[in-house]
Amino acid sequence: MRITDLLDKRSISLDGAPKNKQEALDMAIDLMKGSDKINDQEVYRKQVYKREEEGTTGIGMGIAIPHGKCNAVDRPGLAAMVIKDGVDFDSLDGEPVHLLFLIAAPDTEDNIHLEVLSKLSMMLMDDNFTQSLKNASSVDEFMEIINKADEERPDLSEQFGGSEEAPAEEKQVKILAVTGCPTGIAHTYMAAEGIEKAAKARGCFVKVETRGSGGAKNVLTAQEIADADGIIVAADTQVPMDRFNGRKVIVCQVSDGISKADELVDRVIRGDVPVYHSEHAAEQQASSGKASGGIGHQIYTQLMNGVSHMLPFVVGGGILIALAFLIDGLCVDMNALAPADRANFGTITPVAAMLKNIGGIAFGFMLPVLAGFIAMAIGDRPALAVGFVGGMMAANGNSGFLGALVAGFAAGYIIKGLICICEKLPEALEKIAPVLLYPLFGILIIGLLMNFVIEPVMGAINGAMNSGLMSMSGSSKIILGMILGGMMAIDMGGPFNKAAYVFGTAAIAAGNYDIMAAVMIGGMVPPCAIALATLLFKDKFTKEERNAGPTNFIMGLAFITEGAIPFAAADPIHVLPACIIGSAAAGALSMAFQCTLMAPHGGIFVFPVVGNPLMYLLALVVGTVVSAILLGVLKKKVA
Repeated sequence: MRITDLLDKRSISLDGAPKNKQEALDMAIDLMKGSDKINDQEVYRKQVYKREEEGTTGIGMGIAIPHGKCNAVDRPGLAAMVIKDGVDFDSLDGEPVHLLFLIAAPDTEDNIHLEVLSKLSMMLMDDNFTQSLKNASSVDEFMEIINKADEERPDLSEQFGGSEEAPAEEKQVKILAVTGCPTGIAHTYMAAEGIEKAAKARGCFVKVETRGSGGAKNVLTAQEIADADGIIVAADTQVPMDRFNGRKVIVCQVSDGISKADELVDRVIRGDVPVYHSEHAAEQQASSGKASGGIGHQIYTQLMNGVSHMLPFVVGGGILIALAFLIDGLCVDMNALAPADRANFGTITPVAAMLKNIGGIAFGFMLPVLAGFIAMAIGDRPALAVGFVGGMMAANGNSGFLGALVAGFAAGYIIKGLICICEKLPEALEKIAPVLLYPLFGILIIGLLMNFVIEPVMGAINGAMNSGLMSMSGSSKIILGMILGGMMAIDMGGPFNKAAYVFGTAAIAAGNYDIMAAVMIGGMVPPCAIALATLLFKDKFTKEERNAGPTNFIMGLAFITEGAIPFAAADPIHVLPACIIGSAAAGALSMAFQCTLMAPHGGIFVFPVVGNPLMYLLALVVGTVVSAILLGVLKKKVA
């Protein structure tokens, strides 16, 4: 796609004479309407004005690039207006605007046009190019000037990758930059162009990471960051900053990268740059084996990206489900219910049913979000959808959160593999890869992998576990309780957990209430133990984990084992053994104390129907303390 493919002759005016900024915008919007690219002029107008309220698109140098992205746009397009006498546009440099380009972007996943628009934005940083456009005598000449510059200009993939190193005797100042704007269309790349020009003019090495609508490009490596003399972050959108901990960083608006690029670069050369300190840097390094940029560090950061995004779903959904059990526990006499009706505990009263439904929906997103954002940390934005699909299949199948973990990593590397393959394709196919090839083949591959590898293996394990448990039920009750309790903590919702729970509910139907008691207490221990450990051993948990920890008391007491999943996913090697041992101890004690339970769920809220409740509570306390102490011993300090 070329720039002129987006620019209709009907949307070009070479003799614009607006009296003010509003009139200039309205005239440009009328031009866009004339090219038949928008279906609702007023909706599009509101979007353009809304963007202008966020900050002027008059970037200086006599140029304005207003834009709107919404459903009112049928096809991506441009409108251009030359204003010979200029118009006051509240530009960053206070100068009147003589050249205006209006961008119309559809609100879709198809972002092929963004690279074209971004390329135009950078071309407008060339004074000779803009002067030629202003002096064009006809629309055809205007189009030809753009077409010629488009042919001569390198593609984005060839931009910002870093200038050549100077000889050793001519030591270069090494400058890195990150640019980003909310829409990721124009200003991101104009700021990148401005910083690159300013740095090269001073003989500096420069590399710019652009974070536009198409995702991050030219991502800065750990080695480049370590070697940099200074880093410029010119962005009006969120940028991953933890990687810059301890480095000299200038943080500014994206507009400064356009209008103040020279000043920013000069500051880096002078060394007039503050050192950036990240709150989370120590946390990220804790489990990396002290090897920055190593495989362990990469896996940890990828895992934490999934866990951090999953945590709100676990906390919010878990507390709502706990409230549902509390309401039913207060309003319903469990002893008066038939055994078949007790399976509906948590949904008996209308309010409880509503809360449990909302919480259940939140929980439904938990595993897809985990897998999706792990994948995104590996393969960037194209991997998100693939990870979501893998996580959803794990949630609907038998593999649980362990399957979601595997799916997340698999999805990320599937996309990385597809990216490598697509680099060898013709340019036209390569450009459509992010919106067509990556999601099509990525989802297909992860679907096949889940169906034919992960799910069958985990399903076989689940079946074997069930058969083993059924054969043990008549032998040693204490050993059975220990096994069932430990199983509830192995994967916290996966095949082991489900096998134990199904076995417990089946036992209720058969009139064996002691088995369900061991199962439930085994599921209550992990979140309660984690909550206790975050209070007792604060230096073993990140700030985010410490804040989320106490909510696990609520979920644990409500028999919501999933509250422990984010902690287990972040550090399975140390968390899982501690939880398994504590849960196994609690399950064994429950059997030893001959505790019984006639309800299949509810935790502390169904204690009225627990047989030998005081000893049952003691078993819970013992299991929780054992796991909490083991967590304190096994986990490493994070800071």
